[in-house]
Amino acid sequence: MSKESSHAVRTTDLHRVVVIVDANSNPFELSCAIEVFGLPRPELGRDLYDFRLCSPEPRTLMRDGFFTLTGVAGLEAADTADTLIVPNRPDTDVPRRPAVLDAVRRAHARGARLIGFCSGAFTLAEAGVLDGRRATAHWQWADSFRARFPSVRLEPDVLFVDDGDILTAAGSAAALDLGLHVVRRDHGAEVANSVSRRLVFAAHRDGGQRQFVERPMPDVPDESLAPVLAWAQERLDSPLTVSDLAARASVSAATLHRRFRAQLGTTPLAWLTGERLTLARRLIERGESRFETVARRTGLGSAANLRALMRRETGITPSAYKRRFGPEAG
Repeated sequence: MSKESSHAVRTTDLHRVVVIVDANSNPFELSCAIEVFGLPRPELGRDLYDFRLCSPEPRTLMRDGFFTLTGVAGLEAADTADTLIVPNRPDTDVPRRPAVLDAVRRAHARGARLIGFCSGAFTLAEAGVLDGRRATAHWQWADSFRARFPSVRLEPDVLFVDDGDILTAAGSAAALDLGLHVVRRDHGAEVANSVSRRLVFAAHRDGGQRQFVERPMPDVPDESLAPVLAWAQERLDSPLTVSDLAARASVSAATLHRRFRAQLGTTPLAWLTGERLTLARRLIERGESRFETVARRTGLGSAANLRALMRRETGITPSAYKRRFGPEAG
C-alpha cells in the first residue's frame, strides 16, 4: 500500500476522495474506487483526484478473511474528504460501527459528497443521511432495505442514483458505472471516456438492474444488438430514425423495441438521443463553440434542440458546459 495513503495531511489542491474501509468490506468495490479515483493519469497529463484510504482500525480484515489491510490512515482522514465513499459489506444485517456512522454524518453536515457502492446504501441509511432521499442498492437486498429504511426512496431497477450530494450504485460492477459518472460530472465526457478506455469498460451502460435480476431464460435468446449499435454510432450526424435502426437489424420496429428493452433497458430513440448528446459533449470539450455546428454534426438538428436536450440531460446549457469543460476551462 502506498505510503501516501497512510496519512491525512492534504498535500494538493485536488478534490480529495477518501474511502472508509471497515471490517468485512468488499475488495471488489474498493478496487473500483482505486481504479477510478486513485490512479495517476499520465495519459491525461494530470491527476484527477487526491485519493486516500482510511479505516477505524490499524488492521482491517476484508471480506471472508481474504486478506488484511494495513498501513492506511485512521478514520480521522474522513474529515478531510471532499467526497467520502462509505463501507459496503455483505453482512447487511450487522449494524455499522458507530464511529463510522459518525464520520459519515460529519461529512454530510459539512457538505461533502457521499458515495455508497452496492450495500454501502445500508451504511448511508443507517447514518440517517438518506431519509427522504433517492437511492439504490443491489436488487437482492431491495426488500430488506425497504423494510429497514422505509423513509428512503429506493429505486431498485437502476444501476446508480445521483441525488446531488449523495450517490449510490446498485451492485459490484455498477460501482464502475457510478465512478465514471462522477468523473464525467467533475471533469467532462472526454476525460471520463479516457478513464473508461483504460478500464476497458463502457463509459455509459444503458438500462438498469432489471436486466440482471434472476428470471427464466427465454425460449429463443435475443440476438445481439451490437452490430446495429455500432452501425448507428458511425452515423450519428445522419437523420437516423427508429425505422432505420429496425431496417438495419432486419426486424420490425416493434421487435427492435422489445430487444432494446430486454438488453439495454431503454428505447431505441432514448439510446440514440443519449449517444448524440455524448458526442455533442465531446465536441464542445474539444473546442467546438458553434452550437449549430455541434447540433448538425450530432444529428440533433438545431442549437435550440441541443440546448433543450443538454439541459435535460446534464442540468446545464451548452454554453455553461463549454465554460466548465471546454479547452479554456479552469
